Amino acid sequence: MSANLPNHDHVIPEILKRQLESFRKHLWRRKVIEIIALGWIGLFLSFLLLFGLDRIWPTPVWARFLILISGVSLFAGFAPYALHRWIWGHRHEGQLARLIAKKFPGLGDRLLGVIELQAQDENGDTLSPRLREAAMQVVAAEAQRRELDEALPEARHRKWALAAMALLILVSTAFVFAPKAGLNAFERWLNPFASIERYTFTQLDEPITFLAVPYGEAFRVTLKLKAESEQKPQFAIARLENQPEVRASLQDHHYDFMFPGQQAEGFVTFRLGDLKHRLKIQPKQRPVVLHTTVTVKPPAYLNIPESKVALNIGEITAVEGSKLTFNLETSSPLKKGTFGPTEISGELLKSEEFESINGPLKITGVEASFGPIDAGNTAFSIPFSWIDEFDLIGGESFKIRVDAVKDAPPVAYLQGLDRQKAIVPKEVLDFEILGEDDFGIRKAGIEWSSYGTIPGEKPATSGEIIITQGGPEVERISEPASFSPAAFGITPQRLILRSFVEDYFPERGRVYSEPVVIYVLSDEEHAQLLKSQFDRVIAELEDLSRKELNLLDENERLERLDGEKLQADEGKERLTEQEKAEDENVRAMKELTKRMEQLMKDTARNESIDKKTMKKMAEAMKSMQELSEKEMPDVSEKLQAAGEASNTPEKSKEDVKKAVKEQKEVVEKMSQALADAKDANKRFEASTFVTRLKKAAEEQNGIASGLITGLANTIGMREFEVDPKDKRKLEESSKQLALTASDIRWIQEDLGHYHARTNEDVFKQVVDLMRESKISVNEQKKITDVTLDVGLEKIQDKLQANHAYTAIETSRKTADKLNEWAALLEGAMDENGGAGGGGGGGAPNSEDEDFEFMLRVMKMIQQQQDLRARTRVLEQLKRDAQSTQNPIR
Repeated sequence: MSANLPNHDHVIPEILKRQLESFRKHLWRRKVIEIIALGWIGLFLSFLLLFGLDRIWPTPVWARFLILISGVSLFAGFAPYALHRWIWGHRHEGQLARLIAKKFPGLGDRLLGVIELQAQDENGDTLSPRLREAAMQVVAAEAQRRELDEALPEARHRKWALAAMALLILVSTAFVFAPKAGLNAFERWLNPFASIERYTFTQLDEPITFLAVPYGEAFRVTLKLKAESEQKPQFAIARLENQPEVRASLQDHHYDFMFPGQQAEGFVTFRLGDLKHRLKIQPKQRPVVLHTTVTVKPPAYLNIPESKVALNIGEITAVEGSKLTFNLETSSPLKKGTFGPTEISGELLKSEEFESINGPLKITGVEASFGPIDAGNTAFSIPFSWIDEFDLIGGESFKIRVDAVKDAPPVAYLQGLDRQKAIVPKEVLDFEILGEDDFGIRKAGIEWSSYGTIPGEKPATSGEIIITQGGPEVERISEPASFSPAAFGITPQRLILRSFVEDYFPERGRVYSEPVVIYVLSDEEHAQLLKSQFDRVIAELEDLSRKELNLLDENERLERLDGEKLQADEGKERLTEQEKAEDENVRAMKELTKRMEQLMKDTARNESIDKKTMKKMAEAMKSMQELSEKEMPDVSEKLQAAGEASNTPEKSKEDVKKAVKEQKEVVEKMSQALADAKDANKRFEASTFVTRLKKAAEEQNGIASGLITGLANTIGMREFEVDPKDKRKLEESSKQLALTASDIRWIQEDLGHYHARTNEDVFKQVVDLMRESKISVNEQKKITDVTLDVGLEKIQDKLQANHAYTAIETSRKTADKLNEWAALLEGAMDENGGAGGGGGGGAPNSEDEDFEFMLRVMKMIQQQQDLRARTRVLEQLKRDAQSTQNPIR
């Protein structure tokens, strides 16, 4: 029986085994070399590819990543596959035999068969161990006759090794000749996701990728090379979107590119050697000032709070000494800004020095400010410039002009008063004070003072009233004011009345208006003034009466014409002229009546004018009122009606007839009014003689009183021994005596003229007495009886010789004489019922009683009005006192 024996003793021959082992080693060595060489080739190629691409353009991250993956994949991806195929797949003899069979099929098959026999188990029945061993020996002998290395795959390990060596040389060359570029490429290749800028041989110093440019304006782009840049091309090229290329040459490490104005954003591509740089361009409007305000802080003395002023025209006016803070609001946020140096505007005085100022602006977003700066006494301009957040420059021509002005003095006016005004003491003047100042009125009021006094009058007077307290912001005042001499105890004299204004300028004082001369008259002086006004009214009334009479003559001529001629063109023209002339007379009569009414009111203030005179004036005024309001306009209406085209000839003639009839009544009434006025004027004139004589007597008594005061200091002294002060007083008395003598001479002459017109005996008697007394004639001989001879020139001689006592006595005697003559005239007027008027005494009739009642009422009304007016004056005084205690600062 046969048994299966294990094949532990039957292995392939040792020589064949060694041959196969040698074949395997050669195979493994070749493939390992190929794998290593191929891996390095992939790495070197990927690096060189990135190095080369970086020389052309900035290789993006994704491309760098793909290049790195491609290079590493030959090493990390292909190597395991090759190892598995050629190393792990060819470890056993059978695997090697199959590889040999690809080159030597017969030998390979036999080797594969021997290897399979080696793996079979012994079986005595089926397999002879000797045959198997013999077969192995045969195959081994055949294999020994062959070079198994010829069955190895095509040898590429040398080529690939050489290729890897060549690539290594290229990589080394890159590092040797461009170490910075090589190192940069290696870093970018090794870490593709890192933010590592590619290295270029041409390098920019601080390259920018965004630039805001002025909208629509040509702009410049400057590229600066680094000092260590390896390449410095002589020319560079730039292209803005699809626009033509712009070339720039290298000048001092700079390339200056000039581009036309743009309105849309885009990209500029620059090419400088191996450098390609992209710059985004965004057109923007230059930063401009939208709003400008100035905070003005006036000088402290003005007490004006600081204020903000909006500048619309780029100019600000400020008082000298103000502090100005400027605030600008721009169209875009600013980065920095400056102002100055300031520039002088206008002419500078040689004695002055102008110091320019400049500095940075305080920036907060779109707002910029600077200050405060002082406004001096010279106008100046401040230029500004700024740069916004996009580095756009603005304000290259922006300036603010500061007009520094001096605090000018205020002005004061008196409105509503004539330059000269005559009033009685109890009369009240109502007017308005006006004041203006450029930087605030502190207070305003009126001031008065005597304008020359004469001996015997009360001492000179002066005073003031603060009408209104102003304020720092009050630039104009218009306040009503009142002034009454009686309210301040002012006696008849001349006054200077002025308004004044004070501002806040230190130590400037008051500024006054043009003065108004106020003549405060006594009743006698006031009566003379009224008399002269009355004379002018009578003269104008006479002239108006003559004109009316001439119109009546022409109207009577028209009355003689028949109706057809009146309706003719010539007749209508004459009627029209008559109507216009009558209208002019009506206007003149109304104006004259108003003056007569005012004259009556002023006459009512004067107690020295008798009631009969005022009655005559009232009768004349009443006639004038009726004429101007009714009768004269009726004549004008009739003349107008006569000339109407729609009239019949009969109607025109009838209208003219009525006009003539009414005009005759007008002329008659005007004659009566004129007669009443003249009658009143005669009595008025006669009464003025009484007042004038009394006034002269009063002045003589005043001179005597003044001399008595200084008599103690001058009595018994010779002229050269008199004190200069007392001598000056004596000279003043002498001058006043000369003035009084002149007045008396005029009284004497006026009395003579009046007698010649009226032929009144009493006036002739007084004139004769004055001539006999020789009061106004300088007798050369010595006169001892002063009661008969009271020549005023003789009193002057006494004063000049320092005979004061004699002069006093003579002045008193003269005053007595003057009063005696005044009483003589006054008595005659009372007895005769007025100068030139008959009618004697007798019981008063009802008409006289009515007029006296009306006169009393009128005077009461006038007194009430004066009282109210004086109350206003006192109210002004009260306000003045209160404002003085609590002044407005």
